[in-house]
Amino acid sequence: MSQNILQYESKVWSTADLLIGAGIKQSDFPKYMMPYFAIIMLESRLVRHYKELLKDFDAETIKDIENIDDFLEEFKDYNIGYNDLVIRSQKTLAEICRNDKTFDNDFDSYLKAFDPETKELLGVDRGNTEEKYLDISGVSGQLRKKDILFDTVKKWSEIDLTPFNNSDITTLEEHIKRKWADISAETAGEQYTPDDIISLISEIILSKIEDKNEFLTIYDPTCGGGNLLFGVEDRIKEKFNRPTKTYGEDWSDSLYALAKIESRFRNDSDIRYGNTLTKIHFIEKQFDVIVANPPYGVDWKGYRKDIENDTTERFHALPSISDGQFLFTQHILSQLDTKGLSVVVHNGSTLFSGDAGSGESNIRKYFFDNDWVEAIIQMPTDEFFNTGIYTYLWIFNKNKAEERKDKVILIDGSNFWEPLKKSKGKKRREMVFDNRKTIVDTLTDFKDTEHAKVFDKWHFYYNKQAIMLTNVDENGKTFEDQLPVKKNKQGEEIRAKSIKLNPTKITQVVEEETIELTDFEITSYDTSKYNSLIEYYAEGVKPLINSLDYKEADLKVFTAKTSYYFDADKETIIEVSKDDKTELGCGKIVVKASYKKATKTKEARIEISVELTPDYEKDYEIIPYSPNEEENQQNIADFMAKYITKPFAYIDNTIGVEINFNKVFYKPEQLRSLQEITSDLGDLENDLKQLEQELAL
Repeated sequence: MSQNILQYESKVWSTADLLIGAGIKQSDFPKYMMPYFAIIMLESRLVRHYKELLKDFDAETIKDIENIDDFLEEFKDYNIGYNDLVIRSQKTLAEICRNDKTFDNDFDSYLKAFDPETKELLGVDRGNTEEKYLDISGVSGQLRKKDILFDTVKKWSEIDLTPFNNSDITTLEEHIKRKWADISAETAGEQYTPDDIISLISEIILSKIEDKNEFLTIYDPTCGGGNLLFGVEDRIKEKFNRPTKTYGEDWSDSLYALAKIESRFRNDSDIRYGNTLTKIHFIEKQFDVIVANPPYGVDWKGYRKDIENDTTERFHALPSISDGQFLFTQHILSQLDTKGLSVVVHNGSTLFSGDAGSGESNIRKYFFDNDWVEAIIQMPTDEFFNTGIYTYLWIFNKNKAEERKDKVILIDGSNFWEPLKKSKGKKRREMVFDNRKTIVDTLTDFKDTEHAKVFDKWHFYYNKQAIMLTNVDENGKTFEDQLPVKKNKQGEEIRAKSIKLNPTKITQVVEEETIELTDFEITSYDTSKYNSLIEYYAEGVKPLINSLDYKEADLKVFTAKTSYYFDADKETIIEVSKDDKTELGCGKIVVKASYKKATKTKEARIEISVELTPDYEKDYEIIPYSPNEEENQQNIADFMAKYITKPFAYIDNTIGVEINFNKVFYKPEQLRSLQEITSDLGDLENDLKQLEQELAL
């Protein structure tokens, strides 16, 4: 019957005709359609249940029942929602639309006849409350202003879903939500996962779990309207006879409401409203299966304090403030059972964003250190409704088979797709059954193929080794050799960090103006330009000193007997004395200005000093990693011996983790042979000659 119900898709969508005529933007259609769609789904299910319950009471209508209260009590016990007007009086939406004169009062009574929870979800008379959910009262008010409320509700009332069961209605709901996703990335589409990807995720899960008589708990912390969560549950039930219980959370008012309404027509489902990152509703739970398509490229600035002060210990590290998808993934793994399986949709940034030591890299390292990553699968582009970028499925498994310990398989599924006959938003491709089967079989086999590669997890680790290089001149000489060495009290040799000069004059030409400094302890200033000595320091002296560049040969520092400058060609400091020039080695001439406050013996002053220092430069080298500490240190030492020629000192080493799909599956373009190119050029020359001959005739 599912195929028959899809005939109603066009009927549902035709209700938008009135919105177009009222000047409502297409991107706002979901806001104006969701509440009424929810009502017809609800009403049809309530009416169907009413008819089924009548059979249990051996009655044709509620009027035939001797004790109506017993009937109503039993109806309410099913916890699927309730509308007193529909059940007690059989006054449906279609009935109240028969009379446009009484419609306003009847529609208001109809909405208020729902049970309290349903009224809350629909947004009946929510006023100024923070959560309006589907905001039926607000939306209806807007349509009333545009004078199309009655016509809109009447059009919706003509869609009769009572002949269809819950599964059929769910199928229609998913198609409508997909349609909304086509037009609005800000509402339903933000969290919508296409049917073919839901099927792939389900088939991956089915390949990993057993068909046994034990409850399978399934959780989605960013469940949106529930399409992924309930879609996975339905596909599991299609194949296995295993009892399931679903849990979900979402922070979108309207999507939460749709998922919550849907959950009441399922055997065992618990959907909660709220921000998963700031409040854990199921803190006591550990789930067998977790699926999620968390928002990516969305910042978490608005609840930064809550995240940074989180006491649950679920966040091992924090990603960039501009993208919170790895926060959701850490939360997922904190609630995944010790034998659990999770499939999470991400964009490409989670594979490589952030340098070693960054939040993203440390999060990846945390996942790999715990050996939770079993596979990463690259999806085709143009697969999702709102984006054409590559997306990836991360497969987390806390119960890896022994032969898969410390191993990860990368699967390139980017070419496994068929074109859609008609694009759905940005979705132009789909993964048909054979495409999905190839991926699932590859994951099951866990072997290298043309489109898959198995790695030791350590392959993705790397050393980011920081070193302090000592720069040398053209002769390999560093100014460090000129520094005096003294012994401390323990007898250890300590080398000075610099040689301080006693300058008499500093000169340099800056922008064709010669700067000459001869006063190195300044106590006076031009009172017509500056209000104080400290202002003269900040606005006059300091900028002047900062403009001096020792690498320019015309910066000269004079002392009583010598002068100094830097020879950029030889990369060395030159000391000039009366008789000779000496190359001191590669170093820096550092000119500094500092403000000194007044003391009991000295007045406030600006001091200008000069010192000669070695030229040190911090650098980083990316070096392959080994989990064996001794071998890893040898890797670093061998790399340095091979590639670093200057003197250096080790600083700190940071371990990073990065996954590069392009590098693993890159196929270089096959270049043509020289003979082929020469042959083609010869053919072109012959063609040109022939053309010239034809033109000459």
